Amino acid sequence: MRDLKHTTRRPTQPIRPTVHNRTKQVRKERKPLNFRRHLKRAGIFLGGATVVTLLGVSGYYVYRAISHISLFKLDTIDVTRNHTIDSREIIALANIRVGDDLLKLNLGKIGEQLEKNPWIESVRVKRYFPHTLTVDVTEREPVAVINVGYLAYLDTKGTVFKPLNDGDSLNYPIITGVSEDDLTRDPTETARVLRETVKLITLLKQGELFRLDDVSELHYDKGFGFTLFTVLGGIPVRLGTDGYGEKLSRLARIFKELQPQMLTLEYIDLNYTDKIIVKKVLG
Repeated sequence: MRDLKHTTRRPTQPIRPTVHNRTKQVRKERKPLNFRRHLKRAGIFLGGATVVTLLGVSGYYVYRAISHISLFKLDTIDVTRNHTIDSREIIALANIRVGDDLLKLNLGKIGEQLEKNPWIESVRVKRYFPHTLTVDVTEREPVAVINVGYLAYLDTKGTVFKPLNDGDSLNYPIITGVSEDDLTRDPTETARVLRETVKLITLLKQGELFRLDDVSELHYDKGFGFTLFTVLGGIPVRLGTDGYGEKLSRLARIFKELQPQMLTLEYIDLNYTDKIIVKKVLG
């Protein structure tokens, strides 16, 4: 018989699973909603909105109530003006009347309405509670009548502001040499010329021996400057483009002697620095 040899087997080692070095994610636990806190916030917001709304509505009704109180009804309209426009005309143009609600008057609109009148240069409108409105009007002052293709007034700032209508005064010196086309095509240069014209008129007003009353017309020429025409005889007095004060002073010194001869003169030329040329009519 075969001698069977028993072989002792070692017990099989259990197979251990391989452990990977991975961090295990921990699932965050959701917190329960705090409904009480959200409701509190919503309540505060709604409460604030309600208060604002109530204040706005209350303010509106308070305003309506105040605006209907008789203490704020207009009963005094104080107009300050120069001399040209009548106070009643200003009030009518402003479209205001005694009994109007002082709070509801639109002061800006009143000013704009008044400035549509060409005589009015600027307006200040103020209200004084409980019942007074003041309208302070600055009117334009004409210093000459300018012929620009039509007759219009020229004011103290050199602005052509109003075409003449029937009944308007012509008792001003006439300005010629500036056209309507000059006003539109070259407004900057034309404005300068008109300001110079006003300065010249001012000098003539200040004169003692040769005055504005002795001048019927001021003519401007782009090449030769200003020429005055006398009331007596319509004699041209050439001034040029500058130095008007000194030139007029020289004329004033001899003007008294020239007056008896005015009808025999052809022109007077002052456009020199140190002399006057007086040209007599030949024949």
